[in-house]
Amino acid sequence: MKIEYNKNRVTYLLSLYKMTESELLSAINVDLKTPITWKDIDADEIEINHLKRIDKVFNKGLLYYSDPSTPRKDKGTSVFFRKEHFSTQLNIGAKKRVREFEDMKTQISAICKLSKFNLKRALATYTVKDDPKAIAFALRTTILPDFTSVKRDFLKNFINKLGDSNVLVFEFVDTFNKKEKANIDGFYIEPNAIVLKRNQDSLSREIFTLAHEVGHYLLQREEIEEIDFSKITENTTNLSDIERWCNTFAYYLLLGPDNAAKLDAIDRYDYRIDYGHDIIEAISKATNLSRLAIFTNIFLQQKMTFADYSNVREDLHQQWLTRKENEKLKREHDREAGIPQRGSTPKPIQSNLVYDIYNYALNRGVVSEREYCTALNIKANNISSIFYEGNH
Repeated sequence: MKIEYNKNRVTYLLSLYKMTESELLSAINVDLKTPITWKDIDADEIEINHLKRIDKVFNKGLLYYSDPSTPRKDKGTSVFFRKEHFSTQLNIGAKKRVREFEDMKTQISAICKLSKFNLKRALATYTVKDDPKAIAFALRTTILPDFTSVKRDFLKNFINKLGDSNVLVFEFVDTFNKKEKANIDGFYIEPNAIVLKRNQDSLSREIFTLAHEVGHYLLQREEIEEIDFSKITENTTNLSDIERWCNTFAYYLLLGPDNAAKLDAIDRYDYRIDYGHDIIEAISKATNLSRLAIFTNIFLQQKMTFADYSNVREDLHQQWLTRKENEKLKREHDREAGIPQRGSTPKPIQSNLVYDIYNYALNRGVVSEREYCTALNIKANNISSIFYEGNH
């Protein structure tokens, strides 16, 4: 069965997601005996099953393609129209996540405008010529929460502390069975939104990603990226001045001046002091910085040879593999013993700032209770308690 549709909307989506015609065809032809051709798509009518396959890529809903108007390629619409290249080669899962949160940011901005909620920038802007270490130390009390060794709590408090300065932070979760997992750790999009991917394997990495993206916010430089310390030293010559600035800022923001002084007091990290394992482990526990992040920065400061750093990095990786294997064995043991497994889908952290915005808008009649519950993912019968918690 064929239906009329606006083929220009597919062309627009390809431009938005920076996909080629062949990439789209490759995505929609999986498991098809008779492949769909571009001629089938580039027409005024299309087989509805073909359109459904296209929409599995873009998730816009079939009604989207029946709209006769064609969206403009406006820089204000998306970071994909504002920026040509990103530090990571983005897969379709990452691009979908970016568009999801761009739409969310736009909606929240409109709600703030209608309800007259003040979401103006509260933090200064900087350039790469400014000293990231000095700025990190100066901003610690403003944007960093009190330390807690419970990393999930620290991350949540960090998100809410940034909210006090009108920085919107969102977290998303790619569940294990999701086909199109985003190949990124986080991103910053203008003017004030940071998005994090839940990192089940390393909360320290997720915390560092947040601090790194704050650096992008301070510089007002958008980026979508993977942040992996195991790869930084291999790509250090390819890092831009902006990425170096953000890495340095994030490191010293979490490290703090006292711990920085302890590390600086040691001239060389080698076999004579067991490569500094004891002091680095202690500082890692006291800052929520990973040991790998600290060792990497010591190497980049030329206080450790590449050979020693490589051995340390491999040792840390083996420790991680052993820990994951032990966790797997424990789950299998518990399952065989009939111990109930924790199988609920993890929920992303929701910033208190988002609650405040929607509470404010609901109180002023800008959003309905249904819109409120949908946005905050709550049941209607819980609205009173959520509204109370969000205002206190």
